[in-house]
Amino acid sequence: MPRVDVNIMGQAYSMLCADGEERALREAAIYLDSKMKAIRDAGKVKGNDRIAVLAALGVAAEFLSVKSPQGPLSELSILEVKQKIAAMHTVLDTALTPQENLF
Repeated sequence: MPRVDVNIMGQAYSMLCADGEERALREAAIYLDSKMKAIRDAGKVKGNDRIAVLAALGVAAEFLSVKSPQGPLSELSILEVKQKIAAMHTVLDTALTPQENLF
């Protein structure tokens, strides 16, 4: 298994992948890095864990809308999906804020 080194939000990661999947893994890392940096640069979200969760939700929403035209997001516009993600962000903020005080 080949080892692939990627960088996401300034953090280096080294991981194994199946033969022939190196390029896809690098492209996925670049895509995730761009999504996370866009969220960070918007200035509304602090903490890499929150940024990662929001980026994951956004990527999952994109994936589900492409994967299944009749899926849970098929009837929603991009604006509505963004509004749902913003609502999830509010819920995550509420849930994670008390935990920040523990550290």
